[in-house]
Amino acid sequence: MSDRDREWAALMRQARGGDRAAYDRLLREIAQAMRPLVRRGLVRHGGNASDTEDVVQDILIAVHLKQHTWDENRPFAPWLSALARYKTIDALRRRGRRAEVPIEDFNDTLAAPPAEDPLAARDVTRSLEKLPERQRAVVRTIAVEGASIAQTAERLHMSEGAVRAALHRGLASLGRNGERT
Repeated sequence: MSDRDREWAALMRQARGGDRAAYDRLLREIAQAMRPLVRRGLVRHGGNASDTEDVVQDILIAVHLKQHTWDENRPFAPWLSALARYKTIDALRRRGRRAEVPIEDFNDTLAAPPAEDPLAARDVTRSLEKLPERQRAVVRTIAVEGASIAQTAERLHMSEGAVRAALHRGLASLGRNGERT
């Protein structure tokens, strides 16, 4: 884990504890680190560099909205890299570009993820299997695949309100199940 990853993880923990100054600092540092990476990713895949700031803002919003999906026991940078990758791909698609942005595009600044723990993946799968089908699909699409509420609603043919409700219920159920183990 890099020094930056440790520092950002500490700032996120403080922010979750209500420290607004830590949260502001984290978001400023993320924005500063993401700008050159996003610009390079957009240009490399036929996008417009002028969209950089919009994508960076989308990343910051995703950090805010999806912070509950970051596991404090895991590195912060790989989680952030995945959000950044999806937001960059979304921007390219909005411009009519079909793109897959390799996660490696964000490795220049962010630490490489550790080797995947097969037991953790199995545990996630087992936990999700306990949910009703609709909740499982919503939680998997948003929390595991990184899709937005709108994308999930479209993909699963649901209203955004129904997606939010299913996500809330699914995460609450997973939280209750986690407390029992």
